[in-house]
Amino acid sequence: MLDIRPMSGYDIQMMLQENDVERWSGVLVGSIYHALKKLEKDNYIEIERIEQTGFRQKAIYKITEKGKSYFQELIFKAIQSSSVPYPTALYSGLSFIDKLPTEQSREALEQQLEKLTKELKALESGIDIKKKYLDGELPSMVHLVSDNMINIVRQQITLIENILELLD
Repeated sequence: MLDIRPMSGYDIQMMLQENDVERWSGVLVGSIYHALKKLEKDNYIEIERIEQTGFRQKAIYKITEKGKSYFQELIFKAIQSSSVPYPTALYSGLSFIDKLPTEQSREALEQQLEKLTKELKALESGIDIKKKYLDGELPSMVHLVSDNMINIVRQQITLIENILELLD
């Protein structure tokens, strides 16, 4: 986020919370200040300025050249090592769904459908939140990735709906 623009720890924390990153990225919002201190110690970021807000001061951090190089290295490794995750528990359960009474199968599928629908709404609202923080413009890659995530969830919804039809 500091590659986008300089920010305070609080600003980063709020952006992470609004984007619900703990749900989809594994980033723990509460650990942001610890991460900032470590990144500063390693010279990946530095304090650009100190702002006075009432009686409090807040540090505004910016990424350093060393930080930009490290960031690029992290991006490369993330793309290179990424794997295709499958909802293995769901697929395993579906493989043996015929062993359950139909009503119990239907109940479990409807609960799964509800979870997926909530996830879809969260992803769609996440796009609006990102636009808010990026002055209404989503970078092309963020748009593509967001669309892909939404399409994956929609595909899972379609699968569950089709299975529910089969049960009828």
